[in-house]
Amino acid sequence: INDIYKSVFPWYTEKLQNIIPEFGRYSFLKIELWQFMGILILGFISFGLFYVLKKIVYLILRRIQYWVVHKSNDKINLSLKKLTRPIVLLLLIWFIKATLPSLLLHLEVNSFIFLVLNIMVTVFWIYVFLKLVQVVMSIYADFAESTQSKLDDQLVPILHNFLKGLVIFLGILKLLTLFGVEPVTVIAGASIGGIAVALASQDTVKNLIGTIMIFVDKPFHIGDWIEAGTVIGTVETVGFRSTTVRAADTSVFQIPNSALSEMVVNNKGLRAYRRYQTNLGIRYDTPPELINAFVEGVRKIIDLHPETRSDAFNVEFAGFGDSALLILLNVYFVQLDWNLEQSSKHSLHIKILELAKELGVDFAFPSTTLMIEQFPEKNGLDNVYNIDKNRIQNIIGSIEK
Repeated sequence: INDIYKSVFPWYTEKLQNIIPEFGRYSFLKIELWQFMGILILGFISFGLFYVLKKIVYLILRRIQYWVVHKSNDKINLSLKKLTRPIVLLLLIWFIKATLPSLLLHLEVNSFIFLVLNIMVTVFWIYVFLKLVQVVMSIYADFAESTQSKLDDQLVPILHNFLKGLVIFLGILKLLTLFGVEPVTVIAGASIGGIAVALASQDTVKNLIGTIMIFVDKPFHIGDWIEAGTVIGTVETVGFRSTTVRAADTSVFQIPNSALSEMVVNNKGLRAYRRYQTNLGIRYDTPPELINAFVEGVRKIIDLHPETRSDAFNVEFAGFGDSALLILLNVYFVQLDWNLEQSSKHSLHIKILELAKELGVDFAFPSTTLMIEQFPEKNGLDNVYNIDKNRIQNIIGSIEK
């Protein structure tokens, strides 16, 4: 019994009882006068310790934070200040719980006070872990901003919400144990209910798994232009359930992550160059000399163009169309921005038109030719082409950037 007494009550409890005067034994609501005085003194001591410990704990947290990440900013410092208060309160509650037995309060009063203190401890621990999650996520957010991938930035709020939910869930379980509820019973009940919920929300689970696969595989990043099935657009957000893609007409597609993770995704955002391929149709009656000159001129235009690759392009007489001779044009623009690509196409097309005009090459359009062997007093519609070699060489040689 003596060992139990010494483990529960502080060493000075018995000495304190011997110095209490007789008038201090008067009681009210099962609390004696000297116990009221002890509670007040304990409150004043705790109040003073709060401000002292607050500065000490904040300095310690700053040292730990700087030792871990070797950097600091206003956002992290603000989170550390918010984290300091609950830690100090936890230390004060530990101090109160250690000294409170010396007041020898009535069993019912003592049980009630300790229940309140334990609830406060649990709430403060929940608050501490929530603020700790906030500090960690602030550090991770700074790291994510320093990386080239924008998908990491999108992961920050998702991971933050998940960790917050986990802390709150575990905190609620701890609070329930204070009121005599067994966590095993709660978890078992939650498991049974979870089975029913899981059966009713299979799509949600699939989407969550799809989200995890997207973040692990990283088939695209925020801001990439992708083609996924019939959806073409720019990735804006990746959430728990779906991915938001904005089309060129500014409409928004919400693609479930479960479906997106199974699609063949063509990530245009990872292209090294923008390819442009088309056919230039010229008239069937164009002489071979002008065809060669036109092809040579277009090649030189592409080679000198500042926004096209000069080491990888094709300009060839590719075939015979229904109403035109087809010149294949296959080029790669170095500009990855869509607007700059269109501007580069514009300048390239203008130079090709200018070349065709100077050479006398006409572009064909869908038509049907009716041949009449003799038509008195009418001239034919055949073009007269100038295939003088010197003239052609002068035109090709005059092509500039």
